[in-house]
Amino acid sequence: MVRIALTRTPWAAGSDYLHTMSFKNKSLVIAIIGPTATGKSDLAVDLALRLNGEVISADSRQVYKGLNLGTGKITKKEMRGVPHHLLDMASPKTRFSVSDFVEKGEKVLKDILARGKTPIICGGTGFYVSALLGEIVMPEVPPNKVLRKALSTLTREELFALLKKKDPKRAKTIDKDNPVRLIRALEIIEVLGEVPISEERKKSSCSVIKIGLDFPDALLKERIERRIISRMKKGMVRETETLHTAGLSYSRMEELGLEYRFLAQLLQKKITKEEFIEHLKNETWHYVKRQRTWFKKDKEVRWIVRK
Repeated sequence: MVRIALTRTPWAAGSDYLHTMSFKNKSLVIAIIGPTATGKSDLAVDLALRLNGEVISADSRQVYKGLNLGTGKITKKEMRGVPHHLLDMASPKTRFSVSDFVEKGEKVLKDILARGKTPIICGGTGFYVSALLGEIVMPEVPPNKVLRKALSTLTREELFALLKKKDPKRAKTIDKDNPVRLIRALEIIEVLGEVPISEERKKSSCSVIKIGLDFPDALLKERIERRIISRMKKGMVRETETLHTAGLSYSRMEELGLEYRFLAQLLQKKITKEEFIEHLKNETWHYVKRQRTWFKKDKEVRWIVRK
């Protein structure tokens, strides 16, 4: 039997919040999810140390090498000796898809369980978490080079408007500033009519605990702003300059979205540092809303909201 109690932790903000979960004769998988800047990595490491666990990162951009400060990638020191998987898997010049993530993630998941340890999936990319847990039907739609070429001539706004018209349900949760993801969604719709999301959970021999972390709006906005300024001081701009010098194009940065979209504009002197911070704060908040929309529909999540 496995029993987990979370009480008076930093994430419960000193409240009497308590979760006790018991499972018999089943392997345990834990998923730590929630919006950006809510302390998911810290909790994942804490639980891993207590439960003989290893962390599987579920972040669509932390899979890329060199995108460290911009994505808030956990450092070796912050890992505190806990093994972390699916970080630094590919060059940012290439595209690492959700299918690539699931293929590699399933192997890591099975390996951790086979060694008698606890897998802890941690990340804010809800689509990746759901895909790895088998909650999404991964459509086997091959790339359509002709369609991709045609769609690549459209702006992000035009792509999103097209997706919203064709599949409003997927439009509510997709990163509207990520043209690669928008084009892939439209490519799937061309064949299947929509981006399928399974309403049924895949039967599993594992028990899954989902813990969601969040803050009230005002506190989370403060945390986001402090994090942006902190990353700037630590050298986020210099890090991105180095990536560009090594061959990461500005157009690819735009595709990577959020921080890198505005870092590309900053490095090209299209915006000032003040505008960079303001734009990034606003777009990060829009991203938070999309993350919440995705996660809140899952009734299995046990939420800890810090006051």
